[in-house]
Parts: sequence; structure tokens; C-alpha cells
Amino acid sequence: MINQKENPDFLNSFLQYSAVMLNKSKNSVREYNYDLSNFFKFMSNHLGYSSNENVKEIDIHALDLDFLKKITLDDIQSYLFYLRENFNSKPTTVARKLSTIRIFFAYMTDKNFIEINPAQNLKNPKIGKRQPKYLTLEESQKLLHIASDDENRNNKRDYAITTLFLNCGIRLSELVGINIKDIQFDEYKMTVIGKGDKERTIYLNKACMKAIKEYLEVRPKEKIKEIDKDALFLSERLERISRRTVQYIIEKELKQAGLDTTKYSVHKLRHTAATLMYQYGNVDIRALQELLGHASISTTEIYTHVANNQVRNAVESNPLANETN
Repeated sequence: MINQKENPDFLNSFLQYSAVMLNKSKNSVREYNYDLSNFFKFMSNHLGYSSNENVKEIDIHALDLDFLKKITLDDIQSYLFYLRENFNSKPTTVARKLSTIRIFFAYMTDKNFIEINPAQNLKNPKIGKRQPKYLTLEESQKLLHIASDDENRNNKRDYAITTLFLNCGIRLSELVGINIKDIQFDEYKMTVIGKGDKERTIYLNKACMKAIKEYLEVRPKEKIKEIDKDALFLSERLERISRRTVQYIIEKELKQAGLDTTKYSVHKLRHTAATLMYQYGNVDIRALQELLGHASISTTEIYTHVANNQVRNAVESNPLANETN
């Protein structure tokens, strides 16, 4: 929840514009608010508007347009350096915050609130391409086995959750948001709400359908909170399962599987599903993009790293591979 009373008027104007005119999701608007309020707190100290050395405690609600007009390119770069030095922020984190700053100042200049955009010539930090971490096929099978353990009183639910993650590559927010009415059982598909509140279709294979149906047989049917009656996955408190509970379930399964939970998480199961589909299913990259709900094909292309191994194996399997002079 955003407390607009703590924000300067120009920040609230930008947040309202982002929500209404740009149709940004609530999560995106909250991220904008978090990134920009921290940026303005730093700038308030940096430009001498506040003497409070504890940046987090600085009051920014009274800042005005004259304050914004004093911010230069060098000042923004000082903030980025501050993030690196004080919080050891990764290049990806810095790039995300920089993107927010850039969008904000573009809005301010487009609306003629300020004349000069100080972020216009700001370059993105160099980000090395990282290979996504994912479970192997054997590790994935082990995780499913652990989820189905009869000693777990919620095994049907937890197995269905793990099955959807590993087979469909859906996001955590998408999974907890699934309603029973979103599933078309006769057509083996369901709709989910992804980033930017965009709706997309997820096709369900036999494993997913079986897991969901078996869970629905034991899913509580009474005393469910009225607002959550249609939620597919329920917590023991008979309400829609929370993100944190799902994270805990997967973390527990990973530990039981002997996997490092500092390296693997719910999001890594999304990487796993995508990689396994690409590696074993010969899935077209465009189809994978559609399935994962990526806005850009470049995001999906991180999963094509497996092709390098496939090319190497193809060369090694050539019958002439062992022919030497």
C-alpha cells in the first residue's frame, strides 16, 4: 500500500499516470514508488535539502519542482555509485532502478514540469549474460517424488503446485492467483494473469490435469473464506495460499532433495521448466516465449544456452570424430 502523504506531489502525479494512463500493474507502481522515494531521499541529502545522515528517515513530502530542476546527470551517477558502494547492488538491480528514474524524468519533461531531462544521456551499466540456474531432469523428478510423499498431509496440494511449476513454467504470482473457474478441464488449458495484468493461456499436459484433479478431490469444501472460495490452492487457514507459503513449500522440498536453497528457488523452477522443454521437447523459441509470457524474445533466448551442448554432442557423435592421422 502506497502512502501518498509521504510523497511529494510530483511523485504522486507520476504514479497516478503510470497506473491509469500506462496501465501499469499494482506491483509495478509500488516498485516505482519504492525506487523513486529512495532516490529522492538520497538526492535530498546529496543536494543539501536535508542534513539527516540516515537516508531512509528523510522526509521528502515537501519537495517541489525547484528541487527536481537542480538534479543533474552527475547527481544521478552519484546515486548509482551510492547503491553500489553502500548496498553492493548488482548491475541488474542498478539497471532496473535506472530504468525507473529514466521513465520518471521522461514523464516530467513530456508534461513540461521541467525543461531538461537529466537522465536522457545516462547509459546502462554493463550486464554480463548469466546462464539461468535450473534443475536437471533427475533432480526435477526427485522433487516431484518428495512433494507426493504420503507423510505430508498436504501432499496432493503440494504435488499439484510443484507439477505446475515444473511443467508450465508459470510465475509465483500467476500460480497463487489461479481460480478454479480459470481451468477448462475439457480442453486441458487454463488462463493466468501475468505481468502487467496481461492474461494468457496455459496449456496443461496429462500430468498437470491429473495432479489438479486429485488435489480437487481432497481440497476443503467448507468454511473457506468467502473471498477465496474460488481459489484453486488453499492454505491450512482455508484462504487463498500466499506467495510466502508457496515459497516455503518449495524451499522445504529443495532441502529434502539435498539441493542448495541459496541457488535454487521457486523462480528457478520456472527456469527449469523452460530449459527442459527446450532441451528435450525441441520447442520453438517463439512458442516458448508465448508460453512463458515474455514481452521480448531476448528474454526467452537465455534458455537457448542448452543448444551449445547439443551442438557439441552432435559434433562428437560424428562417426569421423575418432579418425586421426
